[in-house]
Amino acid sequence: MAVIIDGTGHVVGRLSSEVAKRILRGEEIVIVNAEKTILTGTRSRVFHTYLEKRQRGSTASRMRGIGPLFPRRPDMILRRTISRMVPHQQARGREALKRLRVYMDVPAEYKSGPFEVIEVAKRPPQGPVMSLGEVSRMLGSKF
Repeated sequence: MAVIIDGTGHVVGRLSSEVAKRILRGEEIVIVNAEKTILTGTRSRVFHTYLEKRQRGSTASRMRGIGPLFPRRPDMILRRTISRMVPHQQARGREALKRLRVYMDVPAEYKSGPFEVIEVAKRPPQGPVMSLGEVSRMLGSKF
């Protein structure tokens, strides 16, 4: 049985590090409401950080499609953040990522299940925050 985590109000980095540890231990994890996770910092700093990640690499490599592909959709951004916290060049890390599912909304099969909240990753609003969905829309996603 998979653990279902509601991403609403969780800080992306803290949530990612906790989930990475747990999938490496063998737990199956499903994260729902990925677009409602939050990033801390001013809007301009957060947006420019993700825009820079999106535009990295040489022009030629991006045109050929072989450059660093940074996603625009919030569920894929969250999945990539978690994947960079596991040893992805080793079989152990690849197997761990197969135990992770990330969704933007709550799929019908998980609506009835109990949602877990990771207290370490929850953050009360105390300064500038921005949701992952907002960043995704600013990057040009149409989810």
